[in-house]
Amino acid sequence: MLKYLFDTGSYFIMIRKVFSNPTKRVVLKELIFKEIDDLVIDSLGIVTFISFFVGGVVAIQTALNMDNPLLPDYLVGFATRQSIILEFSPTFISIIMAGKVGSFITSSIGSMRVTEQIDALEVMGVNSLNYLVFPKIIALLLYPFVIMISMFLGIFGGWIASVYGDFSTSDAFIRGLQLDFVPFHITYAFIKTFVFAFILATVPSWQGYYMKGGALEVGKASTKSFVWTSVLIILTNYIITQMLLS
Repeated sequence: MLKYLFDTGSYFIMIRKVFSNPTKRVVLKELIFKEIDDLVIDSLGIVTFISFFVGGVVAIQTALNMDNPLLPDYLVGFATRQSIILEFSPTFISIIMAGKVGSFITSSIGSMRVTEQIDALEVMGVNSLNYLVFPKIIALLLYPFVIMISMFLGIFGGWIASVYGDFSTSDAFIRGLQLDFVPFHITYAFIKTFVFAFILATVPSWQGYYMKGGALEVGKASTKSFVWTSVLIILTNYIITQMLLS
């Protein structure tokens, strides 16, 4: 328990140092564009694939579990919209990204720690935490756009599966999408997304930056990073949902 409390303390120390003694703006600009490419653009493929097919699966399972003939067809669209917007896109895509993006961040920073590149930055008078972590935080401010694409493709996948699988008509599915729509649900989803983006940028960086050992420990740090990030996302999801939707 004491070990975990110490680790948590080092996390908050890291956050404070990230925003102090900033690197030159010209250097940061190049680093930010590189991080956008590595963390955001390169993630679009897996997010697109998973969102489209999971949206289809949600629609199919909803339709198959509607055994009562009195239940209207438009409930398929309603259930798909609620599932995708409220939980799947913001939360479960973030957990998937904890494995994809988080492992990449931890392994890249951990490799720099092992090869003493971080020590070299400190010797040159560079704030290594600001240099390495701050661009990742800024880059992941674009993460809500990834979730927006996930929402659209999840619902579109549900529409495709429903209409072409003869589970619902197009008109009924669209009517379900419009049924009792609450605009605040979109706001709620993006509030969660911004918080998850900060967790995705900082927790893997923390695990990579403070790791000790050699190449074997880099792999262990990546696994630990995924566990920590996933747990924090789930706990934060519960807290935000309790605060905003209760």
